[in-house]
Amino acid sequence: MLSASFKHEWEVFAFPIQWIPENPYVGNYVSIWQKIPFLKFYINSIKLSVLVVGGQLFTCSLAAYSFTFLRYRGRNRIFLLYLATMMIPFQVVMIPQFMIVGKLGMIDTHWALIVLEIFSPYGVFLLKQFYQSIPMELVLAARIDGCREFRIYSSIILPLAKPALATLGILTFTWSWNSFLVPLIYLTSRELWTIPLGLTMFTGQYFQDTAMIMTATTLALVPSLIIFIMAQKYFVQGITTSGIKG
Repeated sequence: MLSASFKHEWEVFAFPIQWIPENPYVGNYVSIWQKIPFLKFYINSIKLSVLVVGGQLFTCSLAAYSFTFLRYRGRNRIFLLYLATMMIPFQVVMIPQFMIVGKLGMIDTHWALIVLEIFSPYGVFLLKQFYQSIPMELVLAARIDGCREFRIYSSIILPLAKPALATLGILTFTWSWNSFLVPLIYLTSRELWTIPLGLTMFTGQYFQDTAMIMTATTLALVPSLIIFIMAQKYFVQGITTSGIKG
């Protein structure tokens, strides 16, 4: 991908493959911003990914707290029922979801993607597994001292759950950033498109500009790479500890 982004279109499929171009062509990185509204697509992708990650961390961390530290009737059954929704393929709920979103008047808006993606059974499961490694005595002691549940959640549980939150944040950002089918269903206006949708502008019925596709994909990889490098320590720690019950 990186090699092809520094080649002319006619050099991409040359045989034998030249992994390191003799004369790197940087014009692709200049013309990509001119051939399509790539900056607009980039801003839309960042906006949606950040809002989805923030919303999902909030909803999943709250739900996981409820399923872990609160005691109420039917808690485990509700949790299992919630997890069971992960076994339902997206293609099954795609049409009912579209009808509901249409009745709410959110078709061709970013709100359709945000509202649908800020809830995640997998995120709740991941955080719940990590929460179970936190001693229950900390929560009980806070309750004895008079702390309310939301204060316990925000002041005690969230600081301890940074590794799991970072893990979920990276996974959610990557999924939202690379999502193609959901934006394709709900977004029709080109000014609302994300990067995956924008890449289709380089593919037509009789042509495909592979060099430009590779250039755009290389640029689109940068935010995910930066976030992973910044949160790598927490990501590894969250993966290794989220399945341990202490």
